Amino acid sequence: MRFGQPGVPDMTSAIDQGWAAEEQAAVLAYAQSLPMSSPVAEGGVLYDKWWKAIGADAPEGDQPLWATQNSNERSGADSWRCKECHGWDYKGVDGAYGSGSHMTGFAGVMDAAGMSAEELTGWFDGTANADHDFSPYLGEGQINMLVAFIQGGLNDVSTFINVDKSVNGDVGQGKVVYTSACKRCHGEDGKEIIFGDESDPAYVGNIANDNPWEFVHKAAYGQPGEHMPSGVNLGFTLEDLANLTSYAQTLPTE
Repeated sequence: MRFGQPGVPDMTSAIDQGWAAEEQAAVLAYAQSLPMSSPVAEGGVLYDKWWKAIGADAPEGDQPLWATQNSNERSGADSWRCKECHGWDYKGVDGAYGSGSHMTGFAGVMDAAGMSAEELTGWFDGTANADHDFSPYLGEGQINMLVAFIQGGLNDVSTFINVDKSVNGDVGQGKVVYTSACKRCHGEDGKEIIFGDESDPAYVGNIANDNPWEFVHKAAYGQPGEHMPSGVNLGFTLEDLANLTSYAQTLPTE
């Protein structure tokens, strides 16, 4: 807190900011009151791309159940991403992934939120289906995080994201959220960080317009393997996410 974190240049030093000793002590006291784990948020980044989240090598070959569908032509590591089967909106074939190149025909996980922890664990350790066994890759704690995410982190974004990808949100309030939580890393115009290939770059505005469901998920839970904070941990509400996405759609795409 006083001097910053090595290798993280965006972390400012309390000394440089002129904090008094009493202010530093107050921040420390507050930090000690914060939770020491965040299973729902951690489960959210595992849902996105679990091997990046845990710093492991990407799995080889196709996920065994991938062979039961023929509408999504992707292969390899992508087939192991929860989002690729069940969608960024968590509704699978009944949601935004019910058509297009990402369609698999698999059910979503939204309806699974009411399952017990034991039932959900069975879907990750092969008990429910041997071809859906992630236990060789994920430890018990990580499976518990995915269970926590499904039970408590699935936002029904259909309340504000429309079929045509427009968003029902307040652009002005979204700018407030963006300025306070996103601008520092992504820049005022959302172009500070490049996504994808530098020869064909994408920015915050591209993600928000092309796939608002993905944008909301990453805004809520962060980016696997990166120093991106979780909006959920920052206290973002569904209204905040709707407003933020509305504003992000106004940012430049080139």
